[in-house]
Amino acid sequence: MRARHVLLGAALAATSVWAIAQDAPESLLPPGFDKPARPARAPAAAVQPAAPSPAPVSAPSAAAPAGAGPVVQAIPGTMPGEPAGPVTLPKNLPSLDVLAGMTPDELDAALNLRPRDDIPPAARRAMQRVGLIDEGEGGLPFWNLGRQDATLVRAALAGNSGQMVSRWGHILLRRALASRLDAPAAMDPADFAALRAALLLRMGEGPAARALVQDVDTANFNPALTQAALDAYIATADFTGICPVIALQGSARKDKPWQVLQAICDAFAGEGSRSMASLDRLTYYGAMPRIDMLLAQKYAGAAGKARRAVNIEWDKVSDLTPWRYGMTMAVGLQPPAALMKDAAPAYAFAAATAPMASLGTRAAAAETAAAAGILSSAALVDLYGQIYDEEESSEEWAVRATKLRDAYVAADPADRLAALKSLWDGGGDAQRGYSRQVLTAYAAARFPVSKNYAADAPALIAAMLTAGLDANALRWSGVVDKGSEAWALLALAAPNGGTVDRGTLVDFHDDDNSANARKTRLLVAGLAGLGRLPVSTANELAQQYGFRFDHQSRWAQMIDKAAEYDNPTLVALLAGLGMQGDGWDKMTARNLYHIVAALNRVGLSAEARMIAAEAVARA
Repeated sequence: MRARHVLLGAALAATSVWAIAQDAPESLLPPGFDKPARPARAPAAAVQPAAPSPAPVSAPSAAAPAGAGPVVQAIPGTMPGEPAGPVTLPKNLPSLDVLAGMTPDELDAALNLRPRDDIPPAARRAMQRVGLIDEGEGGLPFWNLGRQDATLVRAALAGNSGQMVSRWGHILLRRALASRLDAPAAMDPADFAALRAALLLRMGEGPAARALVQDVDTANFNPALTQAALDAYIATADFTGICPVIALQGSARKDKPWQVLQAICDAFAGEGSRSMASLDRLTYYGAMPRIDMLLAQKYAGAAGKARRAVNIEWDKVSDLTPWRYGMTMAVGLQPPAALMKDAAPAYAFAAATAPMASLGTRAAAAETAAAAGILSSAALVDLYGQIYDEEESSEEWAVRATKLRDAYVAADPADRLAALKSLWDGGGDAQRGYSRQVLTAYAAARFPVSKNYAADAPALIAAMLTAGLDANALRWSGVVDKGSEAWALLALAAPNGGTVDRGTLVDFHDDDNSANARKTRLLVAGLAGLGRLPVSTANELAQQYGFRFDHQSRWAQMIDKAAEYDNPTLVALLAGLGMQGDGWDKMTARNLYHIVAALNRVGLSAEARMIAAEAVARA
């Protein structure tokens, strides 16, 4: 039967060729171009011994029959009809029985078939200027770290815990880490990208960390960058994002989470049965805690045809891990409220930007994320706008969204102020209260300037400055009293502020009710850093209020030197290092002075002003 099919196919091919030859297309060449080339006249040759002459070769016709053979362009470097040569098999090639029992990954390794790159040569990217934001888009200069000491840059990145006292400091450091930068000359560019991505993750910036590692070709990953990429994909609940890395690196790692991810990637590559078998085996041998393996099975099952029901039970689970939380969000579930109650802020940061989370979950997480600097005021307003339009929103969030709308568009300014105060006072603690100021920044900017509301000016101005609305805030400069908190915020936030006199600062100190006059100390440090106090006055006031500017730590020397050499990127990294902490009580006036002065000196004056104003507002 097979021979019969072959003969029928050959006959059909012959008749097809004959039909094509009969109905050959008309030549589209200009007249004369379809004629054979005229043979060149041979020059008269000297009398030589007779030699056999080759048979003449006629030029092919443009309308040659289709059956003459296919026209195939030869591959460069090869000759048509050239024999391929002997095939060299890998050494120690296993038997066919062993090969048949191997997994595809093992088979690729045995036959040396694993790809070394997953991007065409023309599309591959160099390891220079790795990042997301170009200098023309607001990023920092790419060359700033190229000639810096690699040890210093590594220490500034690896030594930062990611938790900063300042929201504006967080925003500045994120901008520096996301900029397109060249690595220090003595540092592996992959290590540099890994250090930046790892710090972004510690800051709660999972999407930015993932985008940063995706700016590096997978073939250029080293172990450190692979780990940073893995952590970034877990933090963003994007577990299949690591699959291209696994496809190239395969069995380069032997740890259990890597093996679980290999099985998950198999499921999304169409190998559902083998994936579930691998996960069952890993579950049996206790590769990871049972809850983690059940979540992995549920995630992988979504891609295959196993139709397996997986019940997720939290009864014996006492804590959250990044894997556990990310996988739970990825399968469309929510961790139990009891676990989320005492969870680290990192999980709220992840939920605030998780597209699969419900509006209520994102809004609750935004209370923490906005104060930290992860969400902008515009992003918060957009979130509450969705809540306002959602008919099924819970009463708590619907009421809050309605209050935000009243803060914007209520006809009576008194009603708008009442809505603003209701939102500010409903936070419950200082961090949530500050988050509500971020939420209402643009509503505060729309509030009419009036002497009747001068008592509320500090809160209104502080709210505006969370979004950098300094021009709107300065409209209150003719209304507020000198020496008041509102005056202090404007004195720091003004782009072209003049010199502040000593008497006004003394008046501010007399009305300062903060612990240990922290607002006064930070105000003096901020004004001195911005150059708005004479040096002698700044030193006298610092001594009077219990601190000194002239004490130099190693960190202070480094950031001052970076500012002296006009290196904004290094200044931003060192400023982030000096702003670590969980509250403004961890920030000293001396450190604030060095940070503000260095930023102001290298052209980051807007950030310097906002950080100084934030310090006084939140102290």
